[in-house]
Amino acid sequence: MSWLLAAPILTPMTTAIVCLLVRRHARVERAVSVAGGGLLLAPCLMLLVAVWNGGPLAGQMGSWPAPYGITLVADLFSAVMVAIAGLTGFAVAVYGVADIDRERQRFGFHTLYHILLGGVCGAFLTGDLFNLYVWFEVMLIASFALITLGGERAQLDGAVKYAAINLVSTVLLLTAIGLTYGATGTLNMADLSVRVGAVENQGLVSVLAVLFLIALGIKAAVFPLFFWLPASYHTPPVAVTAILSALMTKVGVYALMRVFTLIFTDDVGFTHTLLLWVAALTMITGVLGAAAQTDVRRILSFHIVSQIGYMVLGLALYTPLAIAGAVFYLVHNILAKTSLFLVGGMMGRLGGCQELSRIGGFYQSAPLLAVIFLIAAFSLAGFPPLSGFWAKFILVKASLDLEHYVIAAVALGVGLMTIYSMTKIWILGFWKPAPGGSDTAPVPAPSPGETTLRLAPAAALTALTVVLGVSPEPFLEVATRAAAELFEPRAYVEAVLGERP
Repeated sequence: MSWLLAAPILTPMTTAIVCLLVRRHARVERAVSVAGGGLLLAPCLMLLVAVWNGGPLAGQMGSWPAPYGITLVADLFSAVMVAIAGLTGFAVAVYGVADIDRERQRFGFHTLYHILLGGVCGAFLTGDLFNLYVWFEVMLIASFALITLGGERAQLDGAVKYAAINLVSTVLLLTAIGLTYGATGTLNMADLSVRVGAVENQGLVSVLAVLFLIALGIKAAVFPLFFWLPASYHTPPVAVTAILSALMTKVGVYALMRVFTLIFTDDVGFTHTLLLWVAALTMITGVLGAAAQTDVRRILSFHIVSQIGYMVLGLALYTPLAIAGAVFYLVHNILAKTSLFLVGGMMGRLGGCQELSRIGGFYQSAPLLAVIFLIAAFSLAGFPPLSGFWAKFILVKASLDLEHYVIAAVALGVGLMTIYSMTKIWILGFWKPAPGGSDTAPVPAPSPGETTLRLAPAAALTALTVVLGVSPEPFLEVATRAAAELFEPRAYVEAVLGERP
């Protein structure tokens, strides 16, 4: 097996172990955590280059051949997702040094953080459904512990809702996996892409597709299964919210795209029409929820939901251009949304909270923060020439090419509502003067070192959205090729199973 396939999983797991061993030395543990995040980025980028140059890579653990062994596989889509996970993992690890207090660090924040990163990379690289389930469980356990660190009442309330609905998803996913094995005799995804079409009872295949859609839809937070997300993401420290918003729901979207481009492709008229309705309703309900909120993190949490709708839209339209748009949108959204959560965290640090009625004046008191927010918010809303414009443009064009005028109008309308939410944060959080009064407790100013640790990751991620927007051609080429591999997965299948007649 190529070590490049195992390194994105082993690096964060090793970092987690080292963090555990040095947990009595706080400074050393923080340094190890940041160094581990940086080290993770290296094999992630090397894997992306290797897949770009040589096509899909596959390896069998223990040298047991597929479909019987445990397969790790990376096509261009997997490699892109692993690379963006490594990038955001490093950025948030840096931010976490300033954001996580000693008490939460003592209870294992850095260890859990890197276990979560290992689970995310494992989910992106696994080649079979059962290990996809296993990696989801690794992520669920680590993320549940991260949300509850600190033990505040709001955190526990949010964590219970988070865990309860995700356990329902787990049961559904396990049921779907078991039924799939019973119907086909395999769980290897490449093997399933060959065998599912040969199942005599295609009605059962449609039922399995719906089961996977519900189970993975909960993980991705699509309509009507998203309510666990805005109920829980505003409660933990900002570093936790940022990494969860960047990666957890995106793993769900990744799994949906993998399953519905590789396995369940024989009844697209049914499955992808269902996905189209889900995409539209997810966009609309998410953006309406955001419009009703007045807390920065709650607004951004609802926007995670609406943005997931755009990604599912690309899958639902199921053309090479639409899939490329979904891949482009995934990367753009991870960069922009993570940056916005980090900016929101700095607003909370400076103002003492993220409730818009109780903060303000950051345009004058923190001009660099204002600039970072404005660029990231414009990108999320789809202003040209930022990355969000190209992501939305591709999806709207793909919709119009198929004469789906209503869904194109929905996508454009949700973009306008996103502008409204971002404008609300700008006017109330940055433009209006800071409210005074006796109920506003003074907040100690952050040191220059803390300010750098909080702003540098947000600035770097925002700069990447600018690069992606100003010069989209290179990544558009990557997204187009990734989409072509998803649309015609022969190279993926042959990398796992060997050349077939």
